[in-house]
Amino acid sequence: MSAWLISLEGTEAGARLALALALLAAFLHAAFGALQKGRHDPWLSRGAIDLCYGLMAAPFALFVVPWPEPHMWPILVGAFFIHTAYKMLQALAYTQGAYTVVYPVVRGTGPLFAILGAMVIFGETFTSWQWLGVGVLLSGIFGLAIYNLMFLEVARDTLPRALTFAVATGFFVAIYTTWDAYGIRATADPFTFLAWLFFIDGWVMPAYAALRLRVMVHRPEPGPLILRGVVGAFVAFFSFGSIMLATRLDSVGEAAVLRETSTVFAALIGWLVLRETVGPRRIALMALIALGAVIVEFGG
Repeated sequence: MSAWLISLEGTEAGARLALALALLAAFLHAAFGALQKGRHDPWLSRGAIDLCYGLMAAPFALFVVPWPEPHMWPILVGAFFIHTAYKMLQALAYTQGAYTVVYPVVRGTGPLFAILGAMVIFGETFTSWQWLGVGVLLSGIFGLAIYNLMFLEVARDTLPRALTFAVATGFFVAIYTTWDAYGIRATADPFTFLAWLFFIDGWVMPAYAALRLRVMVHRPEPGPLILRGVVGAFVAFFSFGSIMLATRLDSVGEAAVLRETSTVFAALIGWLVLRETVGPRRIALMALIALGAVIVEFGG
């Protein structure tokens, strides 16, 4: 499969596959965020998910995919620290604020920085139409956050902290998107990077979650938490793997922008699953996000 994917790099078929992978990643990323924000404490949810995907990735990293080349080890170490910082900030944001307010801010601050990083590191450029699409998409994302903020009825006292953590999380989204795109392009087999990153990335948050669990007065039932971890692990594999493969097959900046249609899926999940209110204005803002993504994709 690796040889087939590599053969598609720089081709029209590769660009189409990258589009499909980026949209798949958008949907799955929204589902992943809802899993972390849902029934359980976000720290425990993230710890369970990371433990499961670390254990699942171990046999693939150690025995299936080729081992990383010597130059890949510093890249993997850097990715480990970047992802750890991102996850810490994300859990803090979800702890302090409502999902439908925090999530759009996180996703809205990421793509612009990712585009700029792709321009500097990979020499990518956007057309005027694509920049217009970025503006339309970001207007929809931040408009959605502002609208949710205006009608928020809970957690208003912690909102400034939640928004601060959300912006910082978005910044680290851009950092890991650019860094990981560099990493997956630097290795001969893209699945080597993915398997090893999941393997080494899956151990910090479980340790912290275990410490947090020890001091909790009301501990959750282990069964549902483990189930959330297993489901989240599979979602993480396909979500992160899809966007990383998209960045190898096509433009990093375009993939980063298209992934932010996850805000549309997040609003739908917030409404259908988390029972958060969605009205016609929010639907219009979601349509604006989708329109911006279409302009970016077809304006190149």
